[in-house]
Amino acid sequence: MSDTVLDVRGLSCPLPVLKANRALRSLPSGARLRVLATDRASVSDFQVFCRETGHALVSFADENGIFSFTIKRRSQDV
Repeated sequence: MSDTVLDVRGLSCPLPVLKANRALRSLPSGARLRVLATDRASVSDFQVFCRETGHALVSFADENGIFSFTIKRRSQDV
């Protein structure tokens, strides 16, 4: 299964996390969402978001100021 990509480059906190949350809700359990962001605050925002919601932060990369987060949707809604 390929990752769904959400491009939120240019958006500031809290929009990247809010848009990712909306996108994750539309995906089936276990699906992966790759988020591309430029807001430096998104680095800590996505860590906190995943910890609080139960989604898994599978990977993170910073390539020349473009942050890439891969998030695996939790198995069940709680």
